[in-house]
Amino acid sequence: MASLKEETAMAALTEDVIQTIQSAAKLLSGHKRRRFQAETALKYCNGSARQAEKVFGWGRAAVDTGLNELRTGIRCLDAYELRGRKKSEELCPKLIDHIHRLVEPQAQADPKFQTPFAFTRITAKAVRDALQAIPELQDAVPCRQTVGELLNRIGYRLRRVLKARPEKKFPKPTRSSKTSKPLGSRRQPTRTR
Repeated sequence: MASLKEETAMAALTEDVIQTIQSAAKLLSGHKRRRFQAETALKYCNGSARQAEKVFGWGRAAVDTGLNELRTGIRCLDAYELRGRKKSEELCPKLIDHIHRLVEPQAQADPKFQTPFAFTRITAKAVRDALQAIPELQDAVPCRQTVGELLNRIGYRLRRVLKARPEKKFPKPTRSSKTSKPLGSRRQPTRTR
């Protein structure tokens, strides 16, 4: 009797029906998608996650999780925010304080105040070497590239520190100007006795 029921359910699955079910599953996410996949697997695939994977192209683990959620009534949490790599400052909060202490004496604001960044003469490699010398941070010091990105995130840019550019006192002589004379054409006054 079960095989007859299974055969009629599988016979109802034409290519159009399979595509419709797949597109419906794509519109859902999280536990709603898993529940839909589990209900579809129960209805058309006799509760088999492997068969649902073969027929619909879904992940077997997701269908199996959905079947378990449907059977027990307990929903699994997705916890997307716990995935991925954490930033260096989240892993070691003291890192930012030590970087500020190292870079601040070397930093200067933009002379024209055009950017909010502080310019510094100290390089990311020098900051990393100084951080490795601190005993409490020896295991938590990131690579040079990451230290450079940290410096940029907290508002420091590597630039030559200038107080201000001096203004030119005299305009540069040009050939087209009538008032300026070439340097070679000036005559020295002759001495008279």
